[in-house]
Amino acid sequence: MGWLPWSPLLLAVIVSSVLGHGGGHEQIVVADDADWATRHMAEEHHISSFDAATFFTLHDYDSTGVWSADDIRRTYGLSDPSSDHIVESEKARVVAEVLKVYDVDNSGTIDLHEFTMLSSKGVKLPDFGMGPGHHGDDEYEYEIHHWEKYHGGDDVKEEDLNHPEDIEHFRMHDEKEARQEEWERREREGIVEANIPAKFRAN
Repeated sequence: MGWLPWSPLLLAVIVSSVLGHGGGHEQIVVADDADWATRHMAEEHHISSFDAATFFTLHDYDSTGVWSADDIRRTYGLSDPSSDHIVESEKARVVAEVLKVYDVDNSGTIDLHEFTMLSSKGVKLPDFGMGPGHHGDDEYEYEIHHWEKYHGGDDVKEEDLNHPEDIEHFRMHDEKEARQEEWERREREGIVEANIPAKFRAN
């Protein structure tokens, strides 16, 4: 299969890391006619009850009090590798449409007042049919979309981690570990030539 059994230590570290993110979460069943934000909160955050202010603050990634174009892109998962197949013009259209709905003062951003005021009037974030909006790191996405669904208990064993998603995830861990070990080996040997800017290297 191209992968080797994981060491008990590596397995323990990863299991601990996944459970440490909040392994007590449960999958939330969402109604077929649920709006996009409700589906996003259930699938991406395992939150079933929230208000507009909570949703806004959770997705104000840099805590500036406004949603920028980058915040909108990230919320819809358009900065995640899973959206690489979506052309840039479509991503730009998503941002433009959301701003058109919520950017009342035409500032190019959406502030908390704009979002909560319009939400109180029944305005919903559009569903562009581009998925639930993945915007966590690799560990988070693996945990919330796979681990909690298939390995949610405390008694997980290595032989249970045989799904394609598990194999790919742990393969990435092995690669990262190998790169780190190689980096440390080179540092022990002295100067790492690859880290020297080209203009300072002897030809």
